[in-house]
Amino acid sequence: MLVKDRMTPNPTTVTTETTLKDALELIRSKPFRHLPVLDETGGLVGVVTEKSLVYASPTPITTMSIFEVDYVLSRMKVGQVLHREPITVGPDLPIEEAACVMVDNQIGCLPVLDGDKLIGIISDTDIFRVFVEGLGGGHPSVRITVVVPEEVGSLARVTTSVAALGGNIYSLGMFWANGRQNRVVAFRLEGVDRDTAVKALEGEGIEVAHVWESDSVAEPCSD
Repeated sequence: MLVKDRMTPNPTTVTTETTLKDALELIRSKPFRHLPVLDETGGLVGVVTEKSLVYASPTPITTMSIFEVDYVLSRMKVGQVLHREPITVGPDLPIEEAACVMVDNQIGCLPVLDGDKLIGIISDTDIFRVFVEGLGGGHPSVRITVVVPEEVGSLARVTTSVAALGGNIYSLGMFWANGRQNRVVAFRLEGVDRDTAVKALEGEGIEVAHVWESDSVAEPCSD
């Protein structure tokens, strides 16, 4: 999966000349927290967030009247508070690499550029949705967590055991265990009851660390 598959295309933008008042009203009326900022030529120059706009506004303990605060916000421009030189990515970057960029830089979104043109934006919420989808969050199923050695063939032992039972792996994720000597494999299983699955896995010498079964009335997470 690539950034272009999950980004928000043609995102809402503001310019450096947009007032803080207008930017705040816009961001609070929409289901997002980040606004790319364009210059007079349409080029990306930065990003503002709801938090940065609020921090730039007069504080609640100010002695200003509400009319004075409104006046200040209507005079201040986004160009005065934006984060310049934003970190960007291209549309063909794998989505997990985009997530790494966000984690490494402690940021909540990445503008997506095709050359010099802004074509989208991907946020931490988009990444969370992919994580939920990849691990089957909200899907009624048996979730089994096993620990296997970090060696060739370990995952195949797990999937082969499940296939022999006639079960279907709905979703699967692999993570490092402590010390990186082992892998934690979490998967959602359909078509086999939990006790039968656990017995078969343990019979193959696979360590079952945790078993969880979702409520049968559970529904997938909303988009």
